[in-house]
Amino acid sequence: MPGVLIIEAMAQAAGILAVESLGLAGSGKLVYFMAIDGAKFRKPVEPGVLLKLEVTFVQKRSSVCKFAGRALVDGQLVAEANFTAMIADPPKA
Repeated sequence: MPGVLIIEAMAQAAGILAVESLGLAGSGKLVYFMAIDGAKFRKPVEPGVLLKLEVTFVQKRSSVCKFAGRALVDGQLVAEANFTAMIADPPKA
């Protein structure tokens, strides 16, 4: 699995964590990713393995949230990154 897709999967999981943790489901608010920092790829991820994603909420200030993400295969760290996101209303059409 390409590293960029592992990072994308962790970012999507962080977005879901934000919506669920902050009680935003059904509010119409969107999660906009602002930055990905400290991305590290430790081992290749081969087809057919189970990729486990762990994302934790690190900080929330106003509408900006920070997350830490890890991807594991068989309990071994294969990738990690920190994410910054903003919670905002959708753009007006």
